[in-house]
Amino acid sequence: MALNLLRFQRSTFTKTCLNFQTIRNFHISKAARAVVSNTRPDLGPSQGSLSKAYPIIDHTYDALVIGAGGAGLRAALGLTEKGFRTACISKLFPTRSHTVAAQGGINAALGNMTRDDWRWHAFDTVKGSDWLGDQDAIHYMCREAPQTVIELEHYGVPFSRTEDGKIYQRAFGGQSLEYGKGGQAIRCAAAADRTGHALLHTLYGQAVRKNCVFFIEYFAIDLIMENGECRGVIALCLEDGTIHRFRSHYTILATGGYGRAYFSCTSAHTCTGDGNAMVSRAGLPLQDLEFVQFHPTGIYGSGCLITEGARGEGGYLLNSEGERFMERYAPKAKDLASRDVVSRAITLEIMQGRGCGPKKDHCLLQLSHLPAAVLEERLPGISETAKIFAGVDVTKEPIPILPTVHYNMGGIPTNFMGEVVTKISDDNPDHIVPGLMAAGEAACVSVHGANRLGANSLLDIVVFGRACANRVAELIKPNSPHKPLASNAGHDSIQRIDSLLNSTGKKWTSEIRSEMQSIMQNHAAVFRTGENLEAGVQKIDQCAATMSDVHVTDKSLIWNTDLVETLELENLISQAVQTMHCANIRKESRGAHAREDFTKRDDTNWMKHTLSWFDHKTGQVKIDYRPVHMSPLDSEMPQIPPVERSY
Repeated sequence: MALNLLRFQRSTFTKTCLNFQTIRNFHISKAARAVVSNTRPDLGPSQGSLSKAYPIIDHTYDALVIGAGGAGLRAALGLTEKGFRTACISKLFPTRSHTVAAQGGINAALGNMTRDDWRWHAFDTVKGSDWLGDQDAIHYMCREAPQTVIELEHYGVPFSRTEDGKIYQRAFGGQSLEYGKGGQAIRCAAAADRTGHALLHTLYGQAVRKNCVFFIEYFAIDLIMENGECRGVIALCLEDGTIHRFRSHYTILATGGYGRAYFSCTSAHTCTGDGNAMVSRAGLPLQDLEFVQFHPTGIYGSGCLITEGARGEGGYLLNSEGERFMERYAPKAKDLASRDVVSRAITLEIMQGRGCGPKKDHCLLQLSHLPAAVLEERLPGISETAKIFAGVDVTKEPIPILPTVHYNMGGIPTNFMGEVVTKISDDNPDHIVPGLMAAGEAACVSVHGANRLGANSLLDIVVFGRACANRVAELIKPNSPHKPLASNAGHDSIQRIDSLLNSTGKKWTSEIRSEMQSIMQNHAAVFRTGENLEAGVQKIDQCAATMSDVHVTDKSLIWNTDLVETLELENLISQAVQTMHCANIRKESRGAHAREDFTKRDDTNWMKHTLSWFDHKTGQVKIDYRPVHMSPLDSEMPQIPPVERSY
């Protein structure tokens, strides 16, 4: 009775809206209809039914993009511009994607403030990666950077401006001139301190303008794999609980990182590494998960991000003695050293008793010496954030800060064109997985290696999102015919959902999640030891095993947040397990992976990428390695040999 009444009410509401629309003569374009979550564009053809209890709605597209952050939107925009029928699937409204939180800017050797060269940018990126970055991918990214930023400007990104009208650039950590010999570079193009927000809204508007079809608030569950080829994805519509099977020639994963595996992080609650886990469940490896970046300046207590741009504009760090301590750890770069260096310095100051506050458990970021006009024009967002989350007026007092989990350098291994790769043998460590690509934080290209430079993240997402679209255009033509899917395509995914909905375990999802986050925070932190990591491996394995005892209270499929959070937890915990195992086995210190029992970088034994496979049924982790690409694409850029890394 209640259900029939609800249907009647929805039907009446819809008719009323349609009549009102007719009276007002409103125009609704195909593009506008596509962004409404309950429309069903391009249905079919049907690929067959799997279950009466879970009927499937089929869709066919040239290309799919999973995720609507910066990487996903840039890929989707590039594909639609080239004439491909493209669908973008997102569990969030696109402008709520985590790219919106990026503050500082995007690196490119534009030379607007000082002379610059993209090869110097590449040198800084290789050095910042602690020589674990692939130099062919770094070559490609840094070379494409200036053109990419100009392209964003033409799309409409409202960059801040210099007095003569050029794109404003600020200093950022780890950036230098003349291969590290010419002092601080000013390379980070910025839109005040809301660059990610400006970029995301611009790309979304352009994608809608180009008639990209959006499936908003659809949760991608699994890849559809056939004989080692990706044929599409299975997704759940959160609004009405329907199961959707998407068939495509190419699937691009742009689902972001898995920062929420930790207790304290700058990531949104939606950063659960869904694409990484989908790849892992498909029997493919993830790469370099042990490298987790701690941002030096998260607000003490809340973990909210204070951009590196605050130090780029002249801010500096203080300990309890009022000392600018970074001169001790990075005599040249000081507060603008690479992020892993600054995070370790802050941690050491606290460990040695020079922390601030009653508990001596944090340091301070001083901005009050900067002119109020500069703070208002260039750092309005963090001034507001500090006021809300720390109760601090930045014009009068310093911000309490603490290193906080910020970025995952590891992810889905790809080449510089965005194609996902896997290791078949020692002779074939870069085997391309047909039909599957990845970009952004979900991918490990690897341009960031063991440590990402600030402002290389926004660059990464737009350069490689664009690269994915370009590569698809090289491989297929729009409207190419599709092979039929296998008769059981998506069966395992439906079985997994059914199992969770009918679970009778005793553990709450939130209980297991809190335990996982505590283990990761305590055993895979800024500094690591063998003893602590060994204990962490045992604890995280035991925690993962409790997923078999999870209990989902809501048994419906319509807007079931309990089910979605459990699916997200399954995704998170698989990556948490691999992170801990990979960190335990890497017996060196490199970039963000700092071990107190192995304090030196060991290029002889450990200059290699870690590959990890996770068996979702047994919980076992398999680890192997693939070589770092030490050569650039061609002679346009010199090879950068490894040396001792200092700032």
